[in-house]
Amino acid sequence: MRDLRIAPSILAADFARLGEEVADVAPAVPTIHVDVMDGHYVPNISLGHPVVKSLRAATDRVLDCHLMITDPATYAPQLVALGAESVTFHPEVDDDPLALIHRLHDEGAEVGVAIKPAHPLSLVSELLDHVDLLLVMTVEPGFGGQSFRHDAVPKVAEAARWRREHDAGFRIQVDGGIALDTIEEAAAAGADTFVAGSSVFGAQDRVAMVHDLLARARSATGGDREAVG
Repeated sequence: MRDLRIAPSILAADFARLGEEVADVAPAVPTIHVDVMDGHYVPNISLGHPVVKSLRAATDRVLDCHLMITDPATYAPQLVALGAESVTFHPEVDDDPLALIHRLHDEGAEVGVAIKPAHPLSLVSELLDHVDLLLVMTVEPGFGGQSFRHDAVPKVAEAARWRREHDAGFRIQVDGGIALDTIEEAAAAGADTFVAGSSVFGAQDRVAMVHDLLARARSATGGDREAVG
């Protein structure tokens, strides 16, 4: 049975004091989520190499980079070299996503593939036996603070069925609008990893919020999955 994890997204943190922000949530989580946007794949520019390098020096948490960019084959290996342990990309922008997955594995990283709300699971089904993580976007990628899209939940359930039927080992991550009033629905559908930005970094007590989110997710799965912090 897979454990449940919260991955706070630094997109919602105060960038002027990012090291302190990450240190504040680190006791409660195994992973920090880093959104990398290039202004081409999505209409926004976020952060990249210097921030990943600085974060690697500032925390021992796993750095989970979500690449919302048009050239993951160039930049994903560079981020791994800077210390990112997990890299997720959108495979439709790469000519040979399976080759990129193998390359990143060879370089020591875990690898995920992501699908936007409009994309069917079939877009990545041939890759799922080869990845460590499937990211199902529950908002349109590009901006933080969006509302959770309930119409993405059936795709989470479809991915969980596929995982069971194929005895696969990938985690199912959801990203977008994850809060106390939405995490149970995502967990009940089969998600086990929850990217939470505004709900965590906007809380007065971030550690308590992580524990509350995990408790909600655990209750939705009948309390039979371990929460990791």
